Formats: sequence, C-alpha cells, structure tokens
Amino acid sequence: MTERIGILCGMEESFPAAFITKINTTTEFRAEIAKLGGIKEAWDSPYAVLVDRISHEVPFYRLALKAAALAGTYVINDPFWWSADDKFFGFSLAAKIGVRVPKTVLLPSKSYIPAIDPNRSL
Repeated sequence: MTERIGILCGMEESFPAAFITKINTTTEFRAEIAKLGGIKEAWDSPYAVLVDRISHEVPFYRLALKAAALAGTYVINDPFWWSADDKFFGFSLAAKIGVRVPKTVLLPSKSYIPAIDPNRSL
C-alpha cells in the first residue's frame, strides 16, 4: 500500500496544488488534500505525513494534528510548537544574546472577549 501524505490548507490554491503534483509525480508517496472529520481517542491516522498550513487559524486542526502525531504520523509544522511559539519571546531572546532585532513592544489587548471583564482583569 502506498503511504499517504495529506496537506491541510485553507483557501490558497497554488502551493497545495503544486505540492501535490510534485509529490505524486516524483515519489512513491501519494499526496492529497487531507480529510479529517471526527477523531476518537487512540485514533489511527490514515496519513504517514501531514503538512499543516491552516491550524494557526482552525483550533480543531491543532488538536487533530497532535492526535495524528501521537498515532505516529509525521506532522509538518509541529503542532506542539504552536503553543510555545511567541515572537516577542523570540525577539527578546535574540536581543539578549546580541542578535539585532527590530524595535519591538509588547502591548496589552485593546479589547477582550465578552467573558472577560477588563475592569476586573487588569
């Protein structure tokens, strides 16, 4: 059976199509747009590899990608890194070790979700 590579993407068209064509014409793998629905615990992913280009916008995909990784699927980009990704921290770390970075300022949110009372959460 041919190993499957799935790509999760949004409305973009050029990269996913080019990626799928390249994989399908130059490797023994079979690439396709990934199809993920309801996922049970201890799920067996049908994909050997999942390429993530949308989970930063869709929380379901972040969780699904973590489940796929647990099932042995190679996931690109690492869904566990997303929760640790912090540009301000990265800039701060770079500045601390002497790497030049653009001037960066961390500002509080202008507004909050309705469940947060800004008068009580300051």
